[in-house]
Amino acid sequence: MKDIITNCIGESIATKERILADELFLNKIENAVNIISKAFQRGNKVWFCGNGGSAADAQHLAAEFSGRFYINRKALPAEALHCNTSYLTAVANDYDYNVIYSRLIDGLGSKGDILIGLSTSGNSKNILKAFETAKDMDITTIAFTGASGGDIKAKSDILFNVPNDDTPRIQECHILIGHIICQLVEAEIFS
Repeated sequence: MKDIITNCIGESIATKERILADELFLNKIENAVNIISKAFQRGNKVWFCGNGGSAADAQHLAAEFSGRFYINRKALPAEALHCNTSYLTAVANDYDYNVIYSRLIDGLGSKGDILIGLSTSGNSKNILKAFETAKDMDITTIAFTGASGGDIKAKSDILFNVPNDDTPRIQECHILIGHIICQLVEAEIFS
């Protein structure tokens, strides 16, 4: 059992070290911070979406903006799109689960907003459809995925494709990247 524990920790560290050594990846984080900061400063919103554990991560990161990260400050307009279960179950039942996020982006999103989709595979149909709707509305798309980027790679303005294929290691890095972005956006706007 101890071997499994040390292997999991070691692989998590190794994945983060690959990101740390990738100058282009680090530049994408800086670019995302700048784009998100400017969107908030213009009065735009940041929307998050994901499925399963990635939905929990989406909600977590939205709360870092709308609540606080390090600084006691004004709330930033960010929301995870899956939080209204009545909407979610009605649309999934009456239409199709694949349109749950695209319908909300169409109804709530505005030009200049940001849509952040978390999908370890990069192939979640409901997130792909949301990104298509976002593109039509001039909403910037940022994807958090695993190594390949999946189908969402072609629909993303910024792609954080974590260099691993193991879902837990990918999600651990999604939170790390998200926390860095939240910290730097908060500092940029409220310093």
